[in-house]
Amino acid sequence: MRKMKFNLALLVAFTLVLTACSQPAATSAPESPEQSKALELYSWWTEPHEEASLNALLQVFKQQHPNVKVVKSGVPGSAGTGFQTKIASRINSNHPPDAFQVHGGAELTVSLAATGKMEPLNELFTQQGWIDTFPASLVQMVSKEGNIYAIPVNVHRSNVLWYNASLFNRYGLKPPTTFDDFFEVAEQLKQKGVTPLALGSKETWPATQLFECVLVGTLGPIDYNKLWSGHIPLDDPRIEQAFNTYKKMLSYVNPDHATRDWRASVQMVGKGEAAMTVMGDWAKAYLSHELKLKVNEEIGFATAPNTKGIFVAVVDAFGLPKGAKHPDATKKFLEVAGSIAGQDALNLRKGSIPARLDADMNKYDAYSKQAMEDFKQNHFSPSLAHGSAVPPAFLTPLNQLLQRFAADGDVGAALSAFKQAARANQIGTTK
Repeated sequence: MRKMKFNLALLVAFTLVLTACSQPAATSAPESPEQSKALELYSWWTEPHEEASLNALLQVFKQQHPNVKVVKSGVPGSAGTGFQTKIASRINSNHPPDAFQVHGGAELTVSLAATGKMEPLNELFTQQGWIDTFPASLVQMVSKEGNIYAIPVNVHRSNVLWYNASLFNRYGLKPPTTFDDFFEVAEQLKQKGVTPLALGSKETWPATQLFECVLVGTLGPIDYNKLWSGHIPLDDPRIEQAFNTYKKMLSYVNPDHATRDWRASVQMVGKGEAAMTVMGDWAKAYLSHELKLKVNEEIGFATAPNTKGIFVAVVDAFGLPKGAKHPDATKKFLEVAGSIAGQDALNLRKGSIPARLDADMNKYDAYSKQAMEDFKQNHFSPSLAHGSAVPPAFLTPLNQLLQRFAADGDVGAALSAFKQAARANQIGTTK
């Protein structure tokens, strides 16, 4: 899963492509005979364990609609600029795919729905009885001004601490629940010659996700949510406190983090080369299906330090763009994607939990059962790092300043850049 390093120039181009409605549309690219009669589905799930999850969903769709052929397309590298730019180009050229994957939240509501590029799905929600089936928090993440623009297919949790159970048992350690606990455990591991925390920041989003967990753990879920809605001042001293905590946390990560991706950091924990990593629960599928490790036995899990009782959510969804060639077939696919059978097929392999509230917990493993319970009971916060809490125009400079911060550790410069980017995007207030 997740995002490649954002490039500012590409993101600006992406935004301009989506909003440039005054120019004549470009001529559509020629279609192959296969594409002209098949439902074209775009997804960033191209890694083996991710594609297997999507294929399981499509198998349910094939069983229910055997006469509808699906052509999968995608851009390797997770949900990064390449994927978004490709979708924007297709939409602007009046040649959109029939359905494509998008994160619920600002990535959908600001970049696509607000620019009139998506078809409302209110009627489909009503027909399927989904208004009461999906939690209001998720419906809100895929809605704009009373219209629903995508179907949530899963919920990932980003604030998860994964740890090597053998290392913790060997040194008599318990997974840390607070920041103080974390630094105490990290120091003990460091003295034993073990890398306390694995990080793979070759792509910028894992570092931003780690900061996200520190920020929500410092502000608390209510004020964290208020920050993005403009009701917490940017001069709040807890923001500077979060940067200081994050800086201290970075002193315990592997020195080569800038050369590793998220999979490599998870693999370090699996091999015992590092004791812990903070990663979304897409890591569970990677640990289970590709590294062949037993989660809850060889690999333990807990909430990230200081985030107990908080569920930081990443929601994957599929929507119907305006101008799609096969809207009726796409709606059939969306019906399956929103069904219990479709969501079980996808999520049993993906590591995530169903977006629906009525899924059968007995089908799922210990981690997912716990995640389902927590999702219903915990404070809900949309992910910053994965484009749910803030628009791309803010996320790009945030990724860049955190990348610089990981190299120079300059809290003052990082805080100044954070405030500047937030004000530029009408986030936060000043005293």
